[in-house]
Amino acid sequence: MVGDVEIPHPPELEDVDPNDYEDAEIVGETDYKRDEIADLLQEGAWEQAWERWVSDTDLTEDEYMIVADIGLIQKFDFFWDSFADRVGYHAPGIPEDWQTREYHPDLETWGTVSAINAELTELGQLVCEVLKEDYIEWESDYEPPDDLPDF
Repeated sequence: MVGDVEIPHPPELEDVDPNDYEDAEIVGETDYKRDEIADLLQEGAWEQAWERWVSDTDLTEDEYMIVADIGLIQKFDFFWDSFADRVGYHAPGIPEDWQTREYHPDLETWGTVSAINAELTELGQLVCEVLKEDYIEWESDYEPPDDLPDF
């Protein structure tokens, strides 16, 4: 367990086309509402999601220190997907070539890499849930189909 770590600042959301990510495909309107989402993260959504994540994560303190050292938390991206009426996200991760790039001195096993990447994905999902359930008040005009995949 991560333990009692200081809540990091929310990531600064940059103007990136979510379709540039391998793990996201956005159709339709391109108003990703990043400024509004950034404000909501500052107003408490980030802290609320962080506290839920820390209480449930399987990440160890050593693994979290790797995440912090690399600066992965600040590489998250959150954006509005009006087509699906949900918050989308891109979770940063440790790349597959971490061994050849000497990515971090304390990174030694694929198990650690997998654990970190999985837990960052969980954090991203929690942030999206908190934003949508407790903070976002706008609605899309579009009615999404029931069979949309989760991020």
